[in-house]
Amino acid sequence: MRTPDHNFKDDDDEDDDFGYPDGEDRDSLTDVPGGVRLQKVLAEAGIGSRRHCEEMIGAGRVEVDGQTVRRFGARVDPEHQVIRVDGKRIPAKPGLVYLAFNKPPKVLTAMSDPRGRKTVTDYLGDRSERLFHIGRLDYDTEGLMLLTNDGELAHRLAHPSFEVAKTYLAEVTGPVPKDLAQRLQTGVELDDGVATADRFRVVDRSGNRALVEITLHEGRKHIVRRMLAEVGHPVSRLLRTTVGPIRLAGLPPGATRDLGVKEIGELYADLAREAYKPFEGVLMKMPGTK
Repeated sequence: MRTPDHNFKDDDDEDDDFGYPDGEDRDSLTDVPGGVRLQKVLAEAGIGSRRHCEEMIGAGRVEVDGQTVRRFGARVDPEHQVIRVDGKRIPAKPGLVYLAFNKPPKVLTAMSDPRGRKTVTDYLGDRSERLFHIGRLDYDTEGLMLLTNDGELAHRLAHPSFEVAKTYLAEVTGPVPKDLAQRLQTGVELDDGVATADRFRVVDRSGNRALVEITLHEGRKHIVRRMLAEVGHPVSRLLRTTVGPIRLAGLPPGATRDLGVKEIGELYADLAREAYKPFEGVLMKMPGTK
């Protein structure tokens, strides 16, 4: 990991300033002494080649701490400054890890368990980073979890005031009445208060079973299971398919994948928006079913 502050000097320190494209006036961003060239930070974050990143800077698509920067040689501190491309924050700080994990059932959402049950850690191999799990899934629930060592993002995603939308597929007892969506979206009275779904739909029906999809911002314990049980449709299997803009897609059970730069930017953008419109196009059936 790059050392923070003035000790992270760029390898290419000789030619400090490349100037401005097409005679643009100087921006007001103050260079960080000993900082890293902006295009190098963008390239190392996975935005593209240095040449491509220079083109993006020249086109006015890059902001540092809210200021548009068009200067190729601008020197920044990726440890502490907020850098955005096309309005989306990028993970510029070196060493940050962002993972999507498909939690299998019968796995504890914890990094260790004194009773010896399987935990998330058992699926992470020999990773040395200290990872936080964002959003718990109960022991029997499966599906998408996010893992990161970005403490700021983890805190904001876990905080009730920043709840992002989450979508689930649930196998429930049927048949499901036509007015169930309205009931869930109006609100269901539970022991700890009213719980409201953002969206609800029936994906499939088969005899006395149904596969339904529900989206909500609620983060209370067992909230989906409790809501559906309260309206007479107990859950036999529950799978989370999205967290904000991040999708489970075809990730196998027990597997992880690195989030892309675009996904991380969309996650930060979600937190900045006052209202989130749930992602379209989640899985249409439970994995492992025909």
